[in-house]
Amino acid sequence: MEKIRYVLIGFGGIAENRIAKEGFGCDRSRFNGVEGAELIGAFDLMPQRREAAGKLNLKWYDSVEAIWQDPAVDAVYIATNNASHAALAMSAMEHGKHVIVEKPAATTIEDASAMVEMARSKKLSLTVDHMMVNNIYNIKAAEVIKSGLLGKVNDSCFHMEFAFGFTPEEAATWRCSKVEEMGGPIGDVASHCFYMAEFLLQQPIEWVAASYMPKLLPITVEDGACIKFGMADGMTGSVRVSFAEKRGGLAGTLTSNGYEIYGDQAVLRGYCTMTQFSGLPGEILPIRLEWDNGKEHKDLTVGTPENIYQKLIRQHAASILNNTPDDGGNGLHNLQLCTLAHQSARENGRKINLN
Repeated sequence: MEKIRYVLIGFGGIAENRIAKEGFGCDRSRFNGVEGAELIGAFDLMPQRREAAGKLNLKWYDSVEAIWQDPAVDAVYIATNNASHAALAMSAMEHGKHVIVEKPAATTIEDASAMVEMARSKKLSLTVDHMMVNNIYNIKAAEVIKSGLLGKVNDSCFHMEFAFGFTPEEAATWRCSKVEEMGGPIGDVASHCFYMAEFLLQQPIEWVAASYMPKLLPITVEDGACIKFGMADGMTGSVRVSFAEKRGGLAGTLTSNGYEIYGDQAVLRGYCTMTQFSGLPGEILPIRLEWDNGKEHKDLTVGTPENIYQKLIRQHAASILNNTPDDGGNGLHNLQLCTLAHQSARENGRKINLN
């Protein structure tokens, strides 16, 4: 079978472990590659990362220009700092390479819009990593909601709240100090909540209204936010994100990263559903879906899990092979929601329509 050949730009810890070893299946003790795609090389500004790439039998590129000039490279996966996403993606597409980019697609609406326009004009596939929609538990949740098992859904809550920024080391990271790179709970994790709400409820968010949480942490960015959102059919929901919640420890933190979908007959609760986990054996905590109608509750079963990064890569490769390229428009839309949430919070929670 024909395979799309990728190079990974940015080879930090998450890129090595989540994207290379898991997503591209380079850890052959657990995976057997990925259908339609092959990781052939890597590049990072830190040359000491070359050794780790070599252990995965990846070619090391000394510059992005070397990647652009290599005809063996069909596509790139960009996993660098947020501020460099747009420039790298635009340059890659200018040289005819397809692109997967970590979210956010860019740090400004203007840059994200330019990326979408270039992908369309050059007929290249541009995918923004919204990997949680690939989790089999979240796919099951969407099916349950659509089936009517909850009755008429009129409310929902999505939350990613944890402790980060309590130490000087954490406070110095981009997540806590770089507002211009979409650091802070809104840019970092409300982005996940927005696309998950739209995936589960199967309609776009039309307006947001937000308030920042009390400022208690010694970090530059906001400590957290409460965001209300509304959809076309009048359904409303909320997003709660924070870097200031200890939640007892690891188990309490991860299991609380999930959602509740409220229908007039039952509620669906997801535990650990909004994490980097896939539901595969060996993960440190299980993912769980619970259906509850007030009189009885039960855990829902799912089929065979697939690694969420592998599915992302497989779908991107298929879009190239089948000549059905993605244009990255969902990444632009997601960035618009995050930007409007910040604007609303600065304007005392004013309700702001997307269009």
